[in-house]
Amino acid sequence: MKVDVRGVAGAVERPIEPERDRLADTWANFDDFYARERPGLVALAYALCGSTGSAEDVVQDAFLDALARWDRLAHPSAWIRRVIANKSVSLFRRRATEARHLLLGVAPGTDPEPELHREVSELWVEVRKLPKRQAQTVALRYIDGARISEIAEILGVSDETVKTHLKRAKQTLVHHREDLS
Repeated sequence: MKVDVRGVAGAVERPIEPERDRLADTWANFDDFYARERPGLVALAYALCGSTGSAEDVVQDAFLDALARWDRLAHPSAWIRRVIANKSVSLFRRRATEARHLLLGVAPGTDPEPELHREVSELWVEVRKLPKRQAQTVALRYIDGARISEIAEILGVSDETVKTHLKRAKQTLVHHREDLS
């Protein structure tokens, strides 16, 4: 909101509440970012952690982290994907460790999420078993649809490193598939 202050020098517009105007712009930008990015980010997190509820929690936490840093994020889309990739893999691994320690022995592929076909669900179970960076590159490439250069920027690695991770992941998944046949 602006106020017209008339003085000897003539009409001058001066913001009454510049901080409030700036905050309103920040919220509007963040709201647009949230609405645009959330669906794809939930899919990315699901591919890496294996649970819809956990994926939504990871994404919500990442958005809260992004909001806290919003004014300092030069590339928020890349930054939030990196955070989600890291949090999702960490969550999946933490749960796997807890399950081993509790001797739950939950078989891979049990209780698949209803929105995925069984074979696709089994594939993502195997992707989640890959080394962290391989799983992240696969999910970013095939769930998020990111190009090699985008994945490299998100993960803070070179294009060649991304290609190597994708190649090794594919080899491992193909080898595992052959073992099942």
